[in-house]
Amino acid sequence: MMKFTYLILLATLVITAGVVSITKYNSPQQKDEPLFRPDFSLPDLQGKIRTNSEWDGKVVVVNFWATWCPPCRKEIPLFIDWQKQYAEQGLQFVGIAIDNQEAVQNFVDTMDMNYPVLVGEYKAIPLAQNFGNRIGALPFTAVVDRAGKIVWRYPGEVTQTQVEQIILPLL
Repeated sequence: MMKFTYLILLATLVITAGVVSITKYNSPQQKDEPLFRPDFSLPDLQGKIRTNSEWDGKVVVVNFWATWCPPCRKEIPLFIDWQKQYAEQGLQFVGIAIDNQEAVQNFVDTMDMNYPVLVGEYKAIPLAQNFGNRIGALPFTAVVDRAGKIVWRYPGEVTQTQVEQIILPLL
């Protein structure tokens, strides 16, 4: 019961912070935001530890999400389509779930996700902050260029237009 209450409290806090702060957040890069992607290693759904260096030299879209987050669920089909369409040009989506293994596995199976999904649970929250998620929003997406520089970050649901404007020039 306490875990459920904690999840509800966390979800409410994340969604509220994201809604209140989204328009304020979309400003030029702040001095305290990282310029280069932080190194990380997290388990995938099979329990294999994956590191971000696996995707060096690619344009990487790192998306922090959770199964209980409606805007997260809504944007994932776009990511699936883009991964399929642009993988051969060097695009790599990486989902980092702030959720538990079982819920993530069920969602991934249902959606037939075609990109790596790592299970960070609550340990992924500091990683999202290291990517520049100052407000604790979900979803939170960061785009990393081929040189490892974070070129775009966005709290909230990503749209087709945003993906086209940000990612296509990098491929």
